[in-house]
Amino acid sequence: MWFNQKKSTEQNNPQTLLDELSSNGIELTIDELIRYQAKSSLINLAASKSSHGKMSGNYLARSKGRGMEFDEVRQYQNGDDIRAIDWRVTARTGKTHTKLFREEVERPVLIATDLSTSMLFGSRLLFKSVQASHVASLVAWHAKSRGDRIGGVVFNQHNHTELKPRSRQQGVLHYLHALVKSHADSIHIASEALDRAQAKLAFEQNCARLRHLAKPGSLVYLITDAFSLSEEAVRHLANISRHCELVVCLISDPLEQQLPDSVQKISVAITNGDDERQQFILGDKALAEKYHQQAMSLNDTIEQQLTKAGARLLHFCASETLEIQLHRGVASWIR
Repeated sequence: MWFNQKKSTEQNNPQTLLDELSSNGIELTIDELIRYQAKSSLINLAASKSSHGKMSGNYLARSKGRGMEFDEVRQYQNGDDIRAIDWRVTARTGKTHTKLFREEVERPVLIATDLSTSMLFGSRLLFKSVQASHVASLVAWHAKSRGDRIGGVVFNQHNHTELKPRSRQQGVLHYLHALVKSHADSIHIASEALDRAQAKLAFEQNCARLRHLAKPGSLVYLITDAFSLSEEAVRHLANISRHCELVVCLISDPLEQQLPDSVQKISVAITNGDDERQQFILGDKALAEKYHQQAMSLNDTIEQQLTKAGARLLHFCASETLEIQLHRGVASWIR
């Protein structure tokens, strides 16, 4: 399930949480993104693959020679640096052992943030687009704290901004300003009709742009609700994952997963963010169960497609702050 059913936002005043975030939940400001500079220690962008595989970088690039940080001791193999022999372990075991070190190599971090129309939705605390921007900001600040270059793509249903990796704070601020501008553009043009085929095409094109930007060894983040995921987009992502580490952050809202409880039957209209409205009857248990099962089926399909493409998945809900979710433990990000 893509969200935690513990309604922590009901236990905390939403306005208090928004004040802490320096956000109104709908619009996006540079101040609320800069706030995450002080929160970068909440996450650890540890790579899941080593230089023995298809990528290396400054997170877990294991080297047979000398490097920045000790990794492990193992039995000596032909080609190992004799200067790295561990004589104490060798004397104790009677077999030659050598030390391995982690070699730090600069690794570009690319972030693709989807601010399309379907992301302009939120039922409790934040729009999904705002939460996606918060996730992107947190990743960017953490990468900057490690000395990595930050770049990527920020896109909505009509426009995109491509950002080549830059180092230091300049790279982060360049990306954050692109988020703010693109988000404002998305809200401005949200009333324009856009059919599903057009949305899928735009998503595919931006996955292709990300593929072009992602040089071998990069750490690539795609932050999206995956509503416009298509077979062509999956092919682009699979190509990225062959040469880079790909992480997809799926942003969801509780109302997309299940209808609210109601003692009485109430008719409500719900929009999907693409100028489409559907009528639902709250309090109808059979309808609520059908709605939930359809949502779970869609979730499973999306997860299977992305996993098959070689992506690591992380889930975030728009109804809670990132701090709450990360302190509770989201995937492998919690230290």
